Parts: sequence; structure tokens; C-alpha cells
Amino acid sequence: MSLMRTELKTWLINLPRAVDRRRKMEAQLSLLPFRHTVFDGIDGKAREADLIRTVDVRAFERNMGRKVLIGGIGCYHSHLGVWRDFLETGAPVALVLEDDVVFHPDFVTAVDAALAASDRWDMLKLNCIRAKLPVSQGKIGNYTLNAYIGPATGTGAYLVKRETAAKLLPRMLPITRATDHEINRFFLHDFMSFRAGAVPKPC
Repeated sequence: MSLMRTELKTWLINLPRAVDRRRKMEAQLSLLPFRHTVFDGIDGKAREADLIRTVDVRAFERNMGRKVLIGGIGCYHSHLGVWRDFLETGAPVALVLEDDVVFHPDFVTAVDAALAASDRWDMLKLNCIRAKLPVSQGKIGNYTLNAYIGPATGTGAYLVKRETAAKLLPRMLPITRATDHEINRFFLHDFMSFRAGAVPKPC
């Protein structure tokens, strides 16, 4: 299965109050061939009373080894909101971006290569933080397709297919882990999750 750039929808998650971040991201995106939609991020602090009810606090603290950070819960719901908007379109694949990534010069090349080999992944991270113990799953052009024995956290930039978003959405609540930790449980949610090497990391 091969997808084309014209079939891709792009979303940028940005809190409305984070004006400087939005300007910086849109300056970067203006140089790329991806027409994007800004998704107004969900402000955890402003909606704490509502959002905390979606969290299994005891399970979260047990799984994460820390207290709930309400800003992170807003980020979690922002990704879910993007997936819902994505499913309302007819697009087969989405590029989801947070507003603090910096694009490597070959980002477009990497995305095109990933789309051309879309039968090899269901969700493909284009950045990661604290990635531990990569295991190569082969090549996509000049890029290595990696799985990880350890965690590969971060949700700054990733591709996701509509079938995967549809499968994940009903499984994401109540919240028992941070967004990236829940997505990392691909073995439970039954989808192929990898990271492509040599693509952008967060600033």
C-alpha cells in the first residue's frame, strides 16, 4: 500500500494563548508543502475540574510513578481531539504536530518515504525523546524503521492512519498513563508502531 502527500491531512496542536509558539511553527510550516489546520489545544489549567474526571488518578500515579500534571492531561485530550477531527475527514492518514518541534532539512523527504511504504506501519513517530534500545525493522529509503525494547516517548510529530485512530480512540479513556506511554502500548492496542530514524527531534 502506498499513500501520496495529497492524501495527507496535517494538524498543528497549539494553545490559543501560546501565540509566539504558533508564529514560530507557522513560519517553519510556510516553507513546507503541508497545508495545516491549527487545533486549539485544550488548556488543562483552565479546564482542570472537567478533565480530572477523565483520569483514573490512582492508576495514573501507580503507572507513571508521579502525580498527575493537569497540563499533560490537556495535551492528552488535544491529541484525542485531533484524531476525532481527522476521522471526520475522508483522509487516510494524518500528520500530527505539536508546537515545539524543529524540522530537519529532510523532513519532507522522510514523510514522502514513509507514505510510500505505509503498509509497514500504522503509526510512525517522526520524533522521540529518551528512546531506549532501538531494534531495526528494516529500511524505508535512507531511513531506518525502528522498534524499541525500551520506551520511545514524545508525541511531537507522528503519522497515524485513520483505522489506527479509530481503534485507539475508545481505548484511551479513562486516562491511566501519559499520552506517549499509552500509545507505546501498541502490543495491547494491536497496531504497528515504529519510529523512523534521522528525522526531527523536539527543540
